[in-house]
Amino acid sequence: MGDFNLTVILDAIRRSEAGLSRVELAQLVGLSPQTISNISRRLLDQKLIVEAGKEGTGPGKPRTILRLNPKGMYAMGVHLDPALITVVLLDLVGSVVEKNTFVTPQSHDPQEIVDAIAECVEKLLAHSGVDRSLVAGLGVAAPGPIDLERGAVVGPPLLHGWVDVPLQDMVHRATGLPTTVDKDVTGAAVAEIWAGGPGGSGSFIFFYLGTGLGCGLVLNGEVYRGASGNAGEIGHIIVDPDGPVCSDGCGMRGTIGTVLEPQVIVSQAVVAGILPVLPDNPTARDFQGAFARLSELAGEGDETAISIMRGAARSLAWGVSVVGNLVDVDRMVFGGPFWHPVAGFVLDVLPDLVNARLATQGIHRVRLDGTRLGEDVGAVGAACLVLERALAPRAERLLLEG
Repeated sequence: MGDFNLTVILDAIRRSEAGLSRVELAQLVGLSPQTISNISRRLLDQKLIVEAGKEGTGPGKPRTILRLNPKGMYAMGVHLDPALITVVLLDLVGSVVEKNTFVTPQSHDPQEIVDAIAECVEKLLAHSGVDRSLVAGLGVAAPGPIDLERGAVVGPPLLHGWVDVPLQDMVHRATGLPTTVDKDVTGAAVAEIWAGGPGGSGSFIFFYLGTGLGCGLVLNGEVYRGASGNAGEIGHIIVDPDGPVCSDGCGMRGTIGTVLEPQVIVSQAVVAGILPVLPDNPTARDFQGAFARLSELAGEGDETAISIMRGAARSLAWGVSVVGNLVDVDRMVFGGPFWHPVAGFVLDVLPDLVNARLATQGIHRVRLDGTRLGEDVGAVGAACLVLERALAPRAERLLLEG
């Protein structure tokens, strides 16, 4: 119970941009002043928080403000995308201290990928000057499905040859850091909670636009992972009944994975003649560049580009509204490496399209936002997975300790 209360207090301080006094903490979390004082002392001794000056204008003794100590703990995060790998070092407040990206080895060989990750991790740590003992661990955000209990990647469609790969154990052995593995979309949702600012609370859906599409669910401030840790697999939602047959062999037509993946949209523009033919074996940067150019053409008034983008937006609205009707949230957040080029266009047309399809349209309007964390949200989320497991108040932690 004491450890759970510690995480509650730490979380309250984290969520307050200005910091909180001990009196404010007692009022906010409902614990006694003595408990607040004892736990605050522990957190100060552990260097997880600092006393950041005094505040007070009325009668009485000025109150000492408590804030997170950015240098009190660090976490490393790896976003394993089939095309591009991003590695970050995060401080305790969720700021990126160091970052590097490299193209995923074309062989997709698990050991080759893990070795490349380990080399990048060591370079980042050395360059940062951060004491290794202050790094709480390393999180890996990978495409699903994931066997969460074992930290194994079961068989993602875009990582060729990956069948039941024990990624967590492999990365731990290669880096020597405590390692946790979760889905990339789950990591993005955790990033929004931990590092996304005041908007990272309540209930929301994080729609992740990467090489593939998925979503993370946050209900009442906690990520919902599902029975096996694989909630949010939306690739087989039908958005165009007359569309092409799903490439995964499910037999359905016009699924999100078949109609809305960036490679598919870029291919439409290439066939229409408004984008040049991509090189053989195109990389993630090739697709991202083409995707960005398509968005630019739409912004410049190219009618074909606008038509392709509007069609994609309509299909996306169908898929998003299906998920929205299922979980009934206040807010939807969009992000990922392919989000930025289309953010302006999508946020201009999508809110009305989505809200018109929600069963709750007569009760409340759902807000649609882009993440504040940029295209690195997957890697930031992977690092935040470490911080979440170490420090966030979770119901399961209380149940285990009860």
